[in-house]
Amino acid sequence: MKSFIQSTLISCVALTSLTVAAQDDAALLKKAKKIHEKAFTVDTHADTPMLLSRGGFDITKDNDARTSNSKVDYPRMKRGGLDAIFFAVYLGQGPRNPEAHEAAKKRALGIFDAINTTLKNTSSLAELATTPDDAYRIGKTGKRVIFLGVENGYAMGHDLSMLQKFYDLGTRYMTLCHSSNNDICDSSTDPKGAEYQGLSPLGEQVVKEMNRLGMIIDVSHVSDSTFYDAIRLSKVPIVATHSGARAICNHPRNLTDDMLKALAKNGGVIQLNLLSDYIKTIPPSPEREAAMKGLYEKYNIKDRRGMMTLPEAEQQKARAEFMELNKKYPIQLATVKDAIDHIDHIVKLIGIDHVGMGADFDGGGALADCFDVSQYENMTIELVRRGYSKKDIEKIWSGNFFRVMKAVDKGKTRELSLK
Repeated sequence: MKSFIQSTLISCVALTSLTVAAQDDAALLKKAKKIHEKAFTVDTHADTPMLLSRGGFDITKDNDARTSNSKVDYPRMKRGGLDAIFFAVYLGQGPRNPEAHEAAKKRALGIFDAINTTLKNTSSLAELATTPDDAYRIGKTGKRVIFLGVENGYAMGHDLSMLQKFYDLGTRYMTLCHSSNNDICDSSTDPKGAEYQGLSPLGEQVVKEMNRLGMIIDVSHVSDSTFYDAIRLSKVPIVATHSGARAICNHPRNLTDDMLKALAKNGGVIQLNLLSDYIKTIPPSPEREAAMKGLYEKYNIKDRRGMMTLPEAEQQKARAEFMELNKKYPIQLATVKDAIDHIDHIVKLIGIDHVGMGADFDGGGALADCFDVSQYENMTIELVRRGYSKKDIEKIWSGNFFRVMKAVDKGKTRELSLK
């Protein structure tokens, strides 16, 4: 009898504990949902224009992320509580000669045209913004807010006047390079290594001209030495629009603790990339790697983004093969908890004022439980679970980046007034 009573008491205590835990979790979820709904949310990097420029992609449709291979559209932004997003005018690195640079400029302007056409045709659902005030105004109407950035300074060639052109088209940041060195600076991932040990002489001019225009300098993808050169030369804060903490995931695309400290001293901000390889060290899959290498060699491209440079018929074939490859050799994805580990580390190291979100959706960004923009609420839920306040979360979602936007614009005004 005594044993029965003890067993019953233990069961009652366990049941009570589970009930309390469930109630606590329900309260946490309710709190997180309320915070997420009221916060103005911004993602600072998406490669969705690659889909818009190739045609056949309907951004007004609620697309399935796995069958369409897309992570961003207006319905999913709304469902995920994402108010604003920066569309990147992205160019992969090509040959570095006058003819190739001229062709790159034309391709970049073609992508701008595709974005503008999309915004014109969907004006009841989304609108272009160039300032935080624009974003708040548009957000109050219920529309999605679209900002613009240029990814890879290759798009300007050697023509500094293109920076003014990009700015006039709405661009508010430019990523200095991509996965290879260009004529502006060294990349963090060029297999040939450094050419300039940082910024080139042209790159120094680019930094100064971007400061003059009020265009934010984006140091995602750049080498460590390029990062420090940009910090040294820029008169205003810089950003990393889609990067992570190297102390958590040792990848050259991520920032070291010393770089993070320098970024904070500069007043800048790092926006967290959700590409799993930069969030967590994923165990290698020799079968998948061999299959991917074969796919790239078949179509004579360097990476997955290279598919977008192929003729339309080849693009369709390459995408279909890529989808089949993913089914046969599924990639292991990091989780929201893994991603928030980066934010925890950054906040402990340099404070809450220097971190935000820049997932790199449609450019490889995806977590197991934040696979596209429709699941962005999961990030806020985990932040609440770890004790971040409403004020903290609002800073992460937009406050920090908007502060930098205002500082860069103010710096431009001040410089122009001195002339």
